[in-house]
Amino acid sequence: MKGFLESLPVSDRALAAAIDPARVPGHIAIIMDGNGRWANRRSLPRIAGHRAGVNAVRETVESCARLGVGVLTLYAFSTENWKRPRGEVDMLWRLLRIYLRRELAELQRNNIRLHAIGRLESLPIKVQDELQSVIHQTAKNSGMQLNLAINYSGRTELVDAVNSILKAARVAGRQIPIIVDEEMISSHLYTSRLPDPDLLIRTSGEMRISNFLLWQIAYAELYVTETLWPDFNRSELIRAVLEYQKRERRFGGLSPSTPVMPAYVEELAEEVALPS
Repeated sequence: MKGFLESLPVSDRALAAAIDPARVPGHIAIIMDGNGRWANRRSLPRIAGHRAGVNAVRETVESCARLGVGVLTLYAFSTENWKRPRGEVDMLWRLLRIYLRRELAELQRNNIRLHAIGRLESLPIKVQDELQSVIHQTAKNSGMQLNLAINYSGRTELVDAVNSILKAARVAGRQIPIIVDEEMISSHLYTSRLPDPDLLIRTSGEMRISNFLLWQIAYAELYVTETLWPDFNRSELIRAVLEYQKRERRFGGLSPSTPVMPAYVEELAEEVALPS
């Protein structure tokens, strides 16, 4: 945390000093939205917004690593994004390859492990090769894990998990009915070895989760900012973390300060004379 504060501009240090190091989210997931609108507002082609978004990725990854976040998952390309114009999709793959090449040294310097989730086998071969190369070269790093969700869909992930369960049962030659529970499904997700996100950030102000980590974000705290992704910076990240730390996470339970049996409930029970 000290190193993170020292890396900030003086203008951001007072804001960041309010962060409680003991309550930094262990896993942050981000829906990076608004690249196209950022470009449109400047009368630029959409690809210019995607290029600008790469800078926001770099700053966010480095900031999360220095802040002590354990896992950062970025929604980079959804299965629905294939519907975009061919030229834009091809340029996105070029930008991803450029990012991987240019950022490898920074990932190593910050001790970050790269991982990817999604149907990666459908990516262009050159993208797959570049991605696997960086994943391999950072595999022994022991710091934050950076997940890129590429050709990803939350519904597709659940379908793949169910098919994985069925395949495992067939391989084992099971003749009895399969009992599926939450633990079994979780163990077959793309994120099976990772904790669920504590904080989900969405940029550009859209109030939806866009088929992202549907299972994993069941109890995540949601933070939506009007800021478009290319303008998302350290200050925006700090504000999101501070907002997260203001919230009380109960996971469906009660606050420790909530009375177990309020007086009016006791009176009601006496009136109804419930059997013990």
